[in-house]
Amino acid sequence: MSSFRWLSFAHQSLSEIPYEAILTQSDTLEVLDLSYNLLDDVYWNPILLGQLERLSTLILDCNNYTSHVKFPYMPSVTTVFINKNKINNLPLFVEEIRQKFPNIKILSMMNNEAAPSYFNGGSLTQYTDYRQYVISQISRLEILDDTEVLQKERVQARKTYKIQRSSERTRKRRGLHR
Repeated sequence: MSSFRWLSFAHQSLSEIPYEAILTQSDTLEVLDLSYNLLDDVYWNPILLGQLERLSTLILDCNNYTSHVKFPYMPSVTTVFINKNKINNLPLFVEEIRQKFPNIKILSMMNNEAAPSYFNGGSLTQYTDYRQYVISQISRLEILDDTEVLQKERVQARKTYKIQRSSERTRKRRGLHR
């Protein structure tokens, strides 16, 4: 039996992930491309992909994943492409990515509602805020979408979202004293 480092099931109109074929490559598989299919949160079985201990890159572009997608814990994954899906809740999705891919360095989620940009009608202010939020939550990120994360962005992101977190705590404390 052949072993592969890269396996692509792109452009096959799949509505379910072909686990049987994928898991036979669990000892060698580093890149899995499931882009341009009909995959969604319903058929995402997190436990099975968690067996891919060597997987470093997961490509899920152009499917039907939402902010509610649940991934397995995969510390080997450093790159996730999930462009052009149905992700619309940035905090929910980013928390899932942060928890399940602790070593992620590259995240691309362009053309999702939660990632405003020129391409989907977002303003420069919305795009900047989106980048700052993601960078503040995923500290190891080196590339977000198609752009390198700069040190000055990290500094600004920490300032912006540190203030937001502290003001949320203040509101909660005030609510407790009423």
